[in-house]
Amino acid sequence: MKMKIAVLPGDGIGPEIVEQGVKVCKAIGKKFNHEMDFETALVGACAIDATGNPFPDETFELCKNSDAVLFGAIGDPKYDNDPKAKIRPEQGLLAMRKKLGLYANVRPVTTFPSLLDRSPLRRDLVENVDFVVLRELTGGIYFGRPQGRSEDGKTAYDSMVYHRYEIERIVKLACDYAMQRNKKLTVVDKANVLATSRLWREVAGEVVKNYPEVEVDFMFVDNAAMQIIQWPEKFDVMVTGNLFGDVLTDEASVITGSLGLLPSASIGQLTSVFEPIHGSYPQAKGKNIANPLGTILSVAMMFEYAFKLNEEADLIRKAVARSMAEKFVTEDITKENPRSTSEVGDWIAGYIRKK
Repeated sequence: MKMKIAVLPGDGIGPEIVEQGVKVCKAIGKKFNHEMDFETALVGACAIDATGNPFPDETFELCKNSDAVLFGAIGDPKYDNDPKAKIRPEQGLLAMRKKLGLYANVRPVTTFPSLLDRSPLRRDLVENVDFVVLRELTGGIYFGRPQGRSEDGKTAYDSMVYHRYEIERIVKLACDYAMQRNKKLTVVDKANVLATSRLWREVAGEVVKNYPEVEVDFMFVDNAAMQIIQWPEKFDVMVTGNLFGDVLTDEASVITGSLGLLPSASIGQLTSVFEPIHGSYPQAKGKNIANPLGTILSVAMMFEYAFKLNEEADLIRKAVARSMAEKFVTEDITKENPRSTSEVGDWIAGYIRKK
């Protein structure tokens, strides 16, 4: 298979971890005789510094004309610490989602046997955790208008807006996922308070009627946040809006024992984007200590979702599991002989070539 992959390293540790993802792609390409063309582009703070635009037109054109996008992270302290900055790296991420039509963010939450004792939750609560969260990505409060501040600067406002079609498509996709898994779906909202959530509940109730085999549970977001900690094993597929999904998936990420382990896929109308869920971690920039496994597992999702190559994806996941079992991992996972970012990437690429 021939593949054109847009590579967007971004800011902070982004270039370091994405480099390891590309290593793994090349190892897979060599083993399975795939031809891969990689082209790099700017996004985030580095794009602002170079062009004044956090998501330049050239980057959009590359993404649109590629088969998949491998993305690192965005964010820089000089923007994070300036609340009055009019152009921000995060605007590049939102623009990418909107322009590529990335309406569904898919975040699997699974635990690894070798890391169960690193989870802040008891072993018996996390050892069988395996669920996936579908977060609506192009609607809600991050995109709603009006948005801004009053002229005197003393009042700020954001609008949470959802349209029926946005809810229908993400709930339908969640039902499809549930049918492929354990046929259990949890719809998360705040319908006791928010009008948008009442629309969510209404539309979701209509969509799920087309999936009679799926067991559906409606849950308020505060209850969901509590139950993710109390009974994480009970969930299978969860679907929710943009803001709630942002918070709940970050909460769920700590179950694994390391934020650096979780991948994600943003599925949309044009090209899909694959990225780890952690941020740019500027404190570790250039130190070669960041955990690349979330990025490498995102590469596995890329082969599975973008290219329908399940064997390649499974081999990557086996390599990651093996590296953790042998404690060939970075310092966020072990303090005993931790390996560097590049060493972990080399080890996994080598495992793939030899397997």
